[in-house]
Amino acid sequence: MEAPLNDPKRPAVRHYSFRRLAPLGLIGIGFALFFLLGFDSFLTFETLSEHRKKVMEWTDANYALAVVGFIFTYYVAVMFSLPGAVWMTLAGGFLFGGIEATVYVVVGATLGAVAIFLAARYAFGEYFRAKAGSSLEKMREGFQENALSYLLVLRLIPLFPFWLVNLVPAFLGVPLLTYTIGTFVGIIPGTFIYASVGNGLGAVFEAGNKPDLTMVFKPEILAPIFGLAALSLVPVVYKKLRKRVV
Repeated sequence: MEAPLNDPKRPAVRHYSFRRLAPLGLIGIGFALFFLLGFDSFLTFETLSEHRKKVMEWTDANYALAVVGFIFTYYVAVMFSLPGAVWMTLAGGFLFGGIEATVYVVVGATLGAVAIFLAARYAFGEYFRAKAGSSLEKMREGFQENALSYLLVLRLIPLFPFWLVNLVPAFLGVPLLTYTIGTFVGIIPGTFIYASVGNGLGAVFEAGNKPDLTMVFKPEILAPIFGLAALSLVPVVYKKLRKRVV
């Protein structure tokens, strides 16, 4: 267990060096190059519709390579905090089917989230722990005590941007295993919904239309996700009630 932030015996924060900041620096460079090189212009339904037959034919002929390439691309996109995650999930559903795409997206997204989590913790985690005041210390302790529950809620319900949820736990000292499990499990329901929508893109393109993404906000779709989020908070509520009783 880590020493309190105000403990005089706590090791002093080490000075920063290029080596410690290099991982986040590379991520920042990758993010900038994505836009400078114009890759964002490819993340459109028009592009997918225009090249869908060639892409499908290549995927069918090179399925294993396509799967590895898709997982790696998703990993890179999440690691560099690039936009287009929803589009890529829809495209994955179109290429591989709802269930298969869900598996590939969850694996790629989790690996990418772990990568940026480790980079942020390596570069700034020690600094934040050493410089934070008592208020952040209480927040850190509370989050650590119920880290898995909080992470599941944040992953199930996108209250905050995905990239932000990747970073904050690194500064709050969340264990890597807890972070990985919370991310992996928490993004499954939302991923499956978008991948399932993507699975039906073929008919949409043939009709000359664009997918209607508002359907994912229908009550019958959101209700189960909110229900899972509520269940994730049960351990937190139980601990608080137990403390009051004791």
